[in-house]
Amino acid sequence: MTPEHPRSLKAKDSVLCATTELLTEGGLPAATVDAISARSRVSKATIYKHWPCRTAIAAEAFGKQMAAAIPLPDRGNAVDDLTEQVRLVSAFSAGPHGTVFAQLLAACVADPAGSPYFREYFLDARRAAVAELWQRALDRGEVDPEITADTATDVLFGPLIFRLMTGHQALTQEQADALSSAALRGLLS
Repeated sequence: MTPEHPRSLKAKDSVLCATTELLTEGGLPAATVDAISARSRVSKATIYKHWPCRTAIAAEAFGKQMAAAIPLPDRGNAVDDLTEQVRLVSAFSAGPHGTVFAQLLAACVADPAGSPYFREYFLDARRAAVAELWQRALDRGEVDPEITADTATDVLFGPLIFRLMTGHQALTQEQADALSSAALRGLLS
């Protein structure tokens, strides 16, 4: 694999920066390829050379933004680490970022070209972060070794996504704590 030309890397960075700004200002509807091109001063032809569609660009930009905004906690035990991670994701999702996430998720349902970018740049990175927390907990003997990191991720974070998409419950710290407590301690007495 040949390394990208520095000019090409600069163009990609400009596009991702412009896309992040547009997503922050007006969500996915504001991040059109025309607007991204104008803001980044990168031609549409160059943009389409690197991404198949605006959903792909937005997914990559949003994934990088979320990775930078949500650090991995290291409080020394599984309950505190996982509870804090659920709190951080909930808080991130409770504001304008949650709206962008919901817009991207909905767009990926109808945009098969953008879906792989959403999985690669957003979902895979988030799942890898939780897998790291889960592995730490496994290494310390704090969690059931028969439960995979994927299952733990779905149980802990799936309810946040459901609440974000349906709006039936607020994404507050109290609600995040209740969800993580139920997931980590179980539903049965």
